[in-house]
Amino acid sequence: MNLTKANEDYLEAILILENQEKVVRSVDISRMLNVSRSGVNQAMNVLKDLKLIIKDDYSDIKLTSAGRELAEKVYEKHKIIKKFLLKIGVSEETADTDCCKLEHVISEETFNCLKKHFK
Repeated sequence: MNLTKANEDYLEAILILENQEKVVRSVDISRMLNVSRSGVNQAMNVLKDLKLIIKDDYSDIKLTSAGRELAEKVYEKHKIIKKFLLKIGVSEETADTDCCKLEHVISEETFNCLKKHFK
């Protein structure tokens, strides 16, 4: 399944929020990603159609098992790339920004090599 960068960001945000709060609402995602609530609602409809989340109108958002699997893969990339960037001396703030960009474009080969050294 080919997801857009934005779809991956939404899945990752839902996973992080679930891990923190257990109940995820559109407003929480909106705040976390600094996007409009209408943008979140549109994205949730896409993710729901792809069967990656469960959400009824005005209800909490939950990852399906397929959605959780994809979200965990994206988040793993995020964490490992951030560890690498911090290890080579990149500041925390820049590492946060850059790993969010890199996690979407890094090749599997490069990521697997990073994973061996920074897991």
